[in-house]
Amino acid sequence: MTEQRKTPEQVACEICLTEVPLGDAHKAETDDYIVYFCGLECYRQWQKQHRQDDGSNQH
Repeated sequence: MTEQRKTPEQVACEICLTEVPLGDAHKAETDDYIVYFCGLECYRQWQKQHRQDDGSNQH
């Protein structure tokens, strides 16, 4: 009898699209959804882009 191993659920990093196990991923919750990141560097990059997209540079 062979034992099947379950692989952890994978999620893609929002910035670089690297697949990481869900348990190892960093996440941010927005109003409508959750986004995942492979590490803090990608998370910080997303935060910077997200702030710009929110209209913080409108006149």
